Amino acid sequence: MSRGVLGVSAGVVPGPGFDQSGVALPLAEAPLASRLCQTWLPNWRQFVGTAGPGLLIAVGYIDPGNWATDLVGGSRYGYGLLSMVLVANLIAMVAQALCVRLAIATGKSLAELSREAFSRPVVLLLWLLAEVAMVATDLAELVGGAIALKLLFGIDLVPGVVLMSAGTLIFLMLGRDDWRWLRGIVSSLIVVVAASFVALLYLAHPVWSNVVVGLLPTPALVADPAMLLLGLGIIGATVMPHNLYLHSGLLAPTGRALDSRAKQGAIKANVRDSNASLSFALLINAAILIAAGAVFHAHGLTEIADLGAAHELLDPVLGSHVAAMIFAIALLAAGQSSTITGTLGAQMVMEGFLQIRLSPLVRRLITRLAALGPVLLYFTLVGESDTSRLLVLSQVVLSLQLPFAIIPLLRFVGSRQLMGEFALGVSARIGSWALALLILSLNVLLIFEILA
Repeated sequence: MSRGVLGVSAGVVPGPGFDQSGVALPLAEAPLASRLCQTWLPNWRQFVGTAGPGLLIAVGYIDPGNWATDLVGGSRYGYGLLSMVLVANLIAMVAQALCVRLAIATGKSLAELSREAFSRPVVLLLWLLAEVAMVATDLAELVGGAIALKLLFGIDLVPGVVLMSAGTLIFLMLGRDDWRWLRGIVSSLIVVVAASFVALLYLAHPVWSNVVVGLLPTPALVADPAMLLLGLGIIGATVMPHNLYLHSGLLAPTGRALDSRAKQGAIKANVRDSNASLSFALLINAAILIAAGAVFHAHGLTEIADLGAAHELLDPVLGSHVAAMIFAIALLAAGQSSTITGTLGAQMVMEGFLQIRLSPLVRRLITRLAALGPVLLYFTLVGESDTSRLLVLSQVVLSLQLPFAIIPLLRFVGSRQLMGEFALGVSARIGSWALALLILSLNVLLIFEILA
């Protein structure tokens, strides 16, 4: 059993009929009750024990940067782009499953393997690009959280981003490197987001039969170029580079602690954890788009592209004074949880690429200041009235950086020399590279759309 970056096991917790490595005992050697559990029932202790890394990854898919895309899609096309949200989530599941396989099979993170595989100049370039991506990710999260503080308490954006940064440091310092504390905080914030959108959907009264239809691709996706481009943008902006580094970094200690036989079970358990968490993120993203469709599109408000504008219109459209407050609370919870995971991801990038070991306080201060500086500079030069442009800029940066993370990932998981028996087969490699080419092509389209 391993104790990873966060101080406790991220691996497999033994349950009835399992040995200390988390591997199922042969049925003949297990007690009768355990045999029945192995044969008929899921091993819930094993599932709960691995829950956590997937939660941190799922947070990256519901951060404020994704809200704008869902709001635009829902307000402009109603439920018509729900199918694209579903496809985007399935692609994310594949990418994160590859990270699980890589980390547990090799016992190393994507950043560590990149450092070992490439020359020093290439490693420094990859590290610099990864750091830029981390800053871009934090920009959206800090700005989203600051907007929520402004909507709730009237705090200006500059002190708002400072408070968001301070809040992240306080959460991480109180928990030190205790995984259970961090998992509890992130889980609580995600529950707040989910509960908020359940309440909004209750107030919005969407037409659920139309929601079900929206989950299926329609001819309109091809007939309407603008709708197709927005749908491609939803898919292209889904896989975020920092999630690939974070997921592999969280699970690498588990891979180092397990033998070959136990690794197979750990891979399955952690892929299950990842898929379950990303399914929850899918429900939240779908809820954002459904709420936008029911509240704005159904009332003829088809051009909602700003988080503040969405907040201002919720109360008069729904006729409820609590709707806007619920929206702002959900935005604040999403922003705060995302900044926590972004800070951890930046920590793993620095340690993996450069082998720099700093105290938790110092490395987290560096990460916070790296994101806080550009945000404050932008607000000083441009002002606080145009936050949408800053969110768009962060998406462009992430899209440009994605190839430098996903291509090394696919190269590593397909290497028999590195992965051994856990290397992808020929058909899986072809499918993974085809999927990566699709993602990268969609990112190019997204960049052209944003620039246009």
